[in-house]
Amino acid sequence: MKRLMLIGAAALFAAPAAAQDEGGKSLMEQGAELFFEGLRKEMEPALEDLLGLAEQFGPAMQSFIEEMGPALAEIGGKVKDWSAYEAPEMLPNGDIIIRRKPDVPDQPDEVTPEEDDEGATDI
Repeated sequence: MKRLMLIGAAALFAAPAAAQDEGGKSLMEQGAELFFEGLRKEMEPALEDLLGLAEQFGPAMQSFIEEMGPALAEIGGKVKDWSAYEAPEMLPNGDIIIRRKPDVPDQPDEVTPEEDDEGATDI
């Protein structure tokens, strides 16, 4: 009985090796190829929509980056830790404010409105 079980186990282990030798690819490789092919087919419409959006909004984004890039770089140089601030908020009059989180202590290396040489007013 033990011999029969050993022969059966040897046949099970030899089958994948034989499949790999005959076809050139193992069952795992074939399965992975089929999986990724199916995934590509499923994602193709979404990727085409994304490319369409990129073509539609590309010129507007380029213009935004050209106009706002220097200002955003300046702000990025002044703020050391963005996690210390809440998400931007638009007020009814159109102003955009970014509030400091109340539980975060002041950091001495940040520029405050009193120290700003551009004449900013603290509200």
